[in-house]
Amino acid sequence: MSATYRKERLDRGIKARSDDIFALASYRELLYLIGPSALLIGGLLIFPLLGNLIGLSWLNVMVIACNIALLALSWDLLASVGLVSLGQAMFFGVGGYIAGYLNDAFALPPLLTIPLGTILGALICTAILYPVLRLRGIYFALITLTLPLLFQRVIEATRIFGGTEGLSSLDPLPGITVVLYIAIAAVLITLFGFRRLINSDYGLVLKAIRDNDRSVMAAGINIQWYKAQAVFIAALPAAFAGALLTHQLQFVGIPVFTANYSILPLASATVGGVGGFAGAMLGAFILVPISELFRGFGTWRVVVYSVILVVFIVGLPEGIFHYLQRRYHQFERRVSLENVQN
Repeated sequence: MSATYRKERLDRGIKARSDDIFALASYRELLYLIGPSALLIGGLLIFPLLGNLIGLSWLNVMVIACNIALLALSWDLLASVGLVSLGQAMFFGVGGYIAGYLNDAFALPPLLTIPLGTILGALICTAILYPVLRLRGIYFALITLTLPLLFQRVIEATRIFGGTEGLSSLDPLPGITVVLYIAIAAVLITLFGFRRLINSDYGLVLKAIRDNDRSVMAAGINIQWYKAQAVFIAALPAAFAGALLTHQLQFVGIPVFTANYSILPLASATVGGVGGFAGAMLGAFILVPISELFRGFGTWRVVVYSVILVVFIVGLPEGIFHYLQRRYHQFERRVSLENVQN
């Protein structure tokens, strides 16, 4: 008599034992859960060692992708609190200028300027945005959109920090491989740190502010103070990205406030998937190489961004990451009914 089979999802045993806390019964279930993350982390750690195969230029592209990923993760955390930012370039530029100025004026090494640029940059940006944290929706977004433009005009008019020429001949970092590993480590730490934060009790308060801030206020919680904390935490990886790129390029100037550092993070989060943070990171690693491939098309790159955004917003609004995650958990296998009965 031939055996009868039926289909069941690969994660059925895990979810049947516990849907909230994974209960593993075999190494196969463990591999099923950690496999995608392990492949991603392993690929990122191996990539810097492939410089001889892929060329120096693509290592630089990967550094830029990591910087955009940090900005996208920063944007995603702000969105988790209900603060939609259109000016990630402000965090990026302030961190870069602080690191560059400390190195140029006081001859501090990158080992000090990068951490100081990260912390001071986050503090300054938080202080600037604190008065407008009461605004919601499009009003807060418009304020963040105009601030990088304001910084550009102020530096250009007052000629501070080198004016339009910027600050050059800054101390370099050891090498592209070291820079890339630092950037990758920062992305992974930010990703897992933000995911842990948003799933904690503190993160529940942040998400509650996004969903219904009036109810949170009625509970006696100072939502502006929580928003300020969220802005500071979100600004840390963005300011770090600016400080790191400043020393890699040995230059900082008005271009750090350009719209690319605001548009690309937003596009990355949209393409990869908002919420969960992994989508924002994945979107950056997809869009930045595409941007590099279309560099020869000049301003047509904006058209490419627009088309990609329209396609994903209309055709895949959940984002690439959430789509792949959903499909991954729908994989099935054939199981003999005799084995099931036994």
